[in-house]
Formats: sequence, structure tokens, C-alpha cells
Amino acid sequence: MSSDFEAYEQDFGTLTAEITNKIGRIPKLAGEEKTQLVLNVDKQLEEVRELLEQMDLEIREIPIQSRGMYNSRLKSYKQEMEKLEKDFKRSRIAYSDEVRNELLGDDGSSSESQLIKLREERAHLLDNTERLERSSRRLEAGYQIAVETEQVGQEILSNLHSDREKIQRSRDRLRETDANLGKSSRILTGMLRRCALSLKSI
Repeated sequence: MSSDFEAYEQDFGTLTAEITNKIGRIPKLAGEEKTQLVLNVDKQLEEVRELLEQMDLEIREIPIQSRGMYNSRLKSYKQEMEKLEKDFKRSRIAYSDEVRNELLGDDGSSSESQLIKLREERAHLLDNTERLERSSRRLEAGYQIAVETEQVGQEILSNLHSDREKIQRSRDRLRETDANLGKSSRILTGMLRRCALSLKSI
């Protein structure tokens, strides 16, 4: 089982190295070339998320006493993933030299305030994006809790159904026993009456 986890780790290392390299190139590009690279990185980040999910599933199959080490490693990979996602967002809205020159003009004296304003707006956008991500993670956690709660509820209902069937079978056996006892009682009563009549005739 651990060999599968280590294979995922190797894939994770290879993918994250490629992503890091591409993220560093994004701010230097423009137009269609930049768009294509952004799409490629976005796709690879999704592959990394799937790898982390696979690692999580593998850990659940590992004996409890051995999970600590793997959980610690997975936690560090998730932190690395979060950093990559933040770097990716920053790289997507980073200003290229061409854009800066267009904003500032040749002498750069007339549009400095515009550049400062745009940087502030970019920082504000990043803050909003991170808040949305936190909200999304909370929603995902809530959904997971709801799913687990539903599973527990289904197990409880299944157990209750099984208990109900057992109780019903016990009631049926009790009724059958009661009927048998009634029948035996009537037979004994008849036998006692016959014995009594026999004694009187003697």
C-alpha cells in the first residue's frame, strides 16, 4: 500500500516542478501564448488535486498505527499546493513590461498614480479570491460532514430495520408458543375430565 503512496509522491514532485517553472514564465508572456500556458497550468493543477485525493484514499487503507507519518507528508503537500495556487493567481494578473510601458508612457511621469491604483485593485482582487477559496473550502467541509452524517443515518436505519425484524420474529414465535400452550392446556383439561368420569363410574 505504501508503495502506491510513494508512486503518487513521485508524480506530485514531477508535476509541481513543471508547474513552478511555467508559473515563472507566465508574467513574461502575452496574448495567445500566455493564455495557452495558463490553461496548461490550470489543467496540471487539477491533476495535482486528483493526486492529493488519491493519497488521502491510500492513507485511509493504511493501518491506523502507521498513518501518522503519511498524514504529515500529505499535509505538507497540501500546503505546497496552496502556495502553488496563490503563485499561479498572482502570475496570471502580473503586469508585463509591455503593459507597464503602455500605462506609464515613455517618460513614466504621467501615469504613476494609475499604476499604483491598479496594483491596489490587484491586491484587493487577490484578497477577494482568497476569501472565496476559504468559503469554498468551508462549504466542501460542510458537504463532507453532511455526507458522512447521511451515511451514519443510513447505517442506523438499517440497524433499526434489522432489530425490528428480529423483534417481529420473536413476537411471532411468542404467539406460536402461546397457541401451543393453549392447545396443550385444552388437551390436558380433556384428559382430566375423562379421568374424573372414569373414577366416578368405578
